[in-house]
Amino acid sequence: MKIRTHAESHIVELDDGSQWKIFPGDLATTLSWKPETDLRLEPSGERVNSHVLVNPADQTRVRVIAADESWPDGAVKNALKGG
Repeated sequence: MKIRTHAESHIVELDDGSQWKIFPGDLATTLSWKPETDLRLEPSGERVNSHVLVNPADQTRVRVIAADESWPDGAVKNALKGG
């Protein structure tokens, strides 16, 4: 899948029309993404995020949830402080 838009730093829309909210601690990883970046969406099964976006070119992964969802209570704070 390719990136359709990534106008907001924390939201990415893929060419299939799906929109994903990027985990705050993973935003730096997305700085190198370009419209031609090929991404793979995979289910994660983790409590904090439902899926991961994987860049097969460099094997980087970012945690995501559907753009209309919210992060679980305290999940961002706990993950960012290593909890």
